[in-house]
Amino acid sequence: MMMKQMIKGLVTAVCAGILLTACHNKDNNKVLLKHVTLIDGNGGMPVPMTDILIQGDTIAAIGAGLEEGDATVLDLGGKTIMPALISAHVHVGTLKDTTTKPENYTRTNILAQLHKYEDYGIGNILVMGTDRPMLFESGLRDSSEKGLMPGARLHTAGYGFGAVDGAPPLSFAMDKVFRPATPEQVVPEMDSVAKLSPTVVKMWVDDFNGKYAQKLSPDIYRKIIEEAHKRKLRVASHLYYLSDAKQLVADGLDIIGHSIRDKVVDDTLLAAMKEKGVVYIPTLSLDEFAYIYARKPEWINDPFFKKSLEPGVYEMITSQAYQDKLKNAPDYPVKVAAFEMALRNLEKISSAGILVALGTDSGAMPLRAQGFSEHLELELMVQAGLTPLQAITVATRNAAKVLKIDQQYGTLEKGKVADFIILGSNPEVNIKNTRTIEAVYKAGKEVSKGPLAKN
Repeated sequence: MMMKQMIKGLVTAVCAGILLTACHNKDNNKVLLKHVTLIDGNGGMPVPMTDILIQGDTIAAIGAGLEEGDATVLDLGGKTIMPALISAHVHVGTLKDTTTKPENYTRTNILAQLHKYEDYGIGNILVMGTDRPMLFESGLRDSSEKGLMPGARLHTAGYGFGAVDGAPPLSFAMDKVFRPATPEQVVPEMDSVAKLSPTVVKMWVDDFNGKYAQKLSPDIYRKIIEEAHKRKLRVASHLYYLSDAKQLVADGLDIIGHSIRDKVVDDTLLAAMKEKGVVYIPTLSLDEFAYIYARKPEWINDPFFKKSLEPGVYEMITSQAYQDKLKNAPDYPVKVAAFEMALRNLEKISSAGILVALGTDSGAMPLRAQGFSEHLELELMVQAGLTPLQAITVATRNAAKVLKIDQQYGTLEKGKVADFIILGSNPEVNIKNTRTIEAVYKAGKEVSKGPLAKN
């Protein structure tokens, strides 16, 4: 009996040792990428013909001539590697086909959209105030944020704050947005949001070009900022007008979530934003999408664009009736002017040294294609006057700072998580080359060949 117990114990120990070794090897898989052109996200010039060693989910070393005997070696022959993109203003779940409705918000739809973002090289997203209880009650947010679910990691602003009978529109599945009628209502509502541990708090201060009689009032949005700050939460605001931006910054706003589009920003606002560390998320693609389909943009038939669309959207936006309706609408010139003002203001704000981060508002409605919008945003930032490398930094390091995940993501450096894109062409030469995706890596593992890969 004692001999049997000894043998059983020995077998158990050996098996445990084998399992431990297997787990150890799994956690320490090594991949050595040789001869890459590295854009690290910090804004410096690309580093040619360097190597990257990945151990498990982490970048273990970067430098020319690296050797690692037990690593899987991939020679990339000079192809470009850049950090995975991070989008600090999107929406998921409520968009499906050509509709934006509460009933679209399902686990299946959310996961499909997170997968789409990942295919387009986007590793982390921040959903700005339109999430619904299912996300939190199911544990989906926590699992996604920790990287335990497939697709881009989802970060959230929980349930946003809007105006009674005003913005944001209920037709955009905004029925879970809090709409306090008095400052006193804000306190319990902020408690409800704070319990979700959001990345930021979102509010809407806008009349949608006069569509609504009133905006969220200053006494209420000041209370939102005050109560959020008491709970150590930052506040991001949808806005449009220069006057609102000035007042919100004076009242303690942390993040401007869209471009200022009615007037040129002045030195007073620039100084205040810089002094207070206010972040600017321009969402230029939102403003171009508002009118551009009337002009048949050069990318309208690009498979990289078409693949990002929900079913039925391409047919809608390319129909002559839809294009004529856009072009003949009374507010068409207003939308074009707003986009041009947004470009001008981004250049001024960036030149002033204010932190600019990538965001697109993709997924809020069918016209704002998830995945493609983020690459278009890079192109539009360059159109506004940023260099390609500056635009990439906005979409990687800067966006990671806004999400407060920059200790792990946003740049390619030793010790950071190995989230990156392998590109067929160098975007420093032409920013549109971010669309030449050959592989997407998440936490050290290849998870996609890009949106155009055959399944």
